[in-house]
Amino acid sequence: MSAEPESRRPLKSRDTGWARAWAAGLARRGVSPDTVSAASVACAIWGLAAFLCAGRLEGIGRVVALLAAALAIQLRLVCNLLDGMVAVEHGRGGPAGPIWNELPDRVADVLLLVGAGYGARMAGVGWAPVAGWIAAVLAVLTAYVRELGRGLGQPADFSGPGAKPHRMAVLTLVAVAAAISEPHWRAAGTVIAMGLVVIAVLAGVTVIRRTLHLAARLAAPSVE
Repeated sequence: MSAEPESRRPLKSRDTGWARAWAAGLARRGVSPDTVSAASVACAIWGLAAFLCAGRLEGIGRVVALLAAALAIQLRLVCNLLDGMVAVEHGRGGPAGPIWNELPDRVADVLLLVGAGYGARMAGVGWAPVAGWIAAVLAVLTAYVRELGRGLGQPADFSGPGAKPHRMAVLTLVAVAAAISEPHWRAAGTVIAMGLVVIAVLAGVTVIRRTLHLAARLAAPSVE
């Protein structure tokens, strides 16, 4: 995780007591922010496995797997929160921090979104992997445009409506909604698949919006 505050996503959760306590505890134990970043990928692998298991299961087993996927997504976000806090607030950021800040996030996005798509296909929605891959590619593009802007000397653009917290919120909600609703109707995988379509649309809008923001900033006359 980078120790540069200007590259950080603005998060209200950073000021909560539990987040400060957990970050302080990790720092006291000598856990590096890069290790916390890597843990987010482990959570994404857990989420991937849970979505795939859900695609093979029925009844209560499917419900449990979907709730496990939702939990994994939220733990991934907790790791993303804490790595920055350990790096910045506790001064443990290293020279390779920018790499660990970005690459695990992109891997985690792909694992969760594509995993959800293949899990929905196993449950019976044949086109779901296409939605998952499109959502994953657009998710990576949102980060690409943000980092492109930074490379051109512009401030990091974390605008939505399909930024990482928004994508993961939607994916969490659809996993929980599927766990609650699917036992009552015969359309396993449909809620997840439709959620991936929503995520793809939101991410696509975000790519366009961030690109327009960047173009406008580059076109604006410089103030000396």
